[in-house]
Amino acid sequence: MIVSASGSQSLASALATALDEPLAETAYERFPDGELQVAVPDFDAERAIVVCSTATSDAHIEALQLQDAVREAGANEVVTVIPYMGYARQDRAFEPGQPVSARAVARALSTGTDRVVTVNPHEESVGDFFDVPCATVDAAGRLADPLPELDDPVFIAPDAGAIDLAETVRDAYGSGETDHFEKTRHSSTDVELEPHTADVTGRDAVLVDDIIATGSTMAGAVSHLTDDAAQVFVTCVHPVFAGMARTRLARAGVAAVYGTDTIERAESVVSVAPAVAAVLD
Repeated sequence: MIVSASGSQSLASALATALDEPLAETAYERFPDGELQVAVPDFDAERAIVVCSTATSDAHIEALQLQDAVREAGANEVVTVIPYMGYARQDRAFEPGQPVSARAVARALSTGTDRVVTVNPHEESVGDFFDVPCATVDAAGRLADPLPELDDPVFIAPDAGAIDLAETVRDAYGSGETDHFEKTRHSSTDVELEPHTADVTGRDAVLVDDIIATGSTMAGAVSHLTDDAAQVFVTCVHPVFAGMARTRLARAGVAAVYGTDTIERAESVVSVAPAVAAVLD
């Protein structure tokens, strides 16, 4: 039985369809002191698949409570699907005295589950922080589905570290070149971005990344392409879009933005459910 957190309803519904499993009713209450309480009043299954993107601190509490609720209701096996894992980018102590936050939340989530499935964590090594088996799913190829017919496309990563994502989307699309941006820093505020090798003149450019948070880096990349490229599209697995991120991309001149339903946004036009279902079926 699929059990959805409040912020993962679209993906949970799609996953229920993909796996042909029932979708449990979930109820939520917030007490006057701010505490949350979740319930699964009709849960009746041997296996619970809890689907919860932990994009907020409250979402982490929801995940822990849902894990405990299905155990209380009689589940013998709990699988926790974390489509987007918050705190994953805090995967080391950057300064003395700081926590490894990804490890802390992974250990907490491990206490209520038998295994974990994550989608495109910022670093795959984050899965090692869990005390239970953790499978990581690469859903980047799903980003090719919503793309229109492109003219001699080039798929560009914002840096060399994300080139594998660009190659995955290119391969799923079926044609095109891949490249990544090179950064030349002239000062603390003046950073020059240029594609590494590809000439984008008159071509459709598709920018690919795992996460778009504030949108500043991606908006800068879009701005450097719009004068020469025919059209510029932006794709990402996790559309965090904090603050004015979406406005930044629009102002930079992007033609369209496509994300997945690991985080539910207006731009979440494609589901990672088939990729997640493949490791659960």
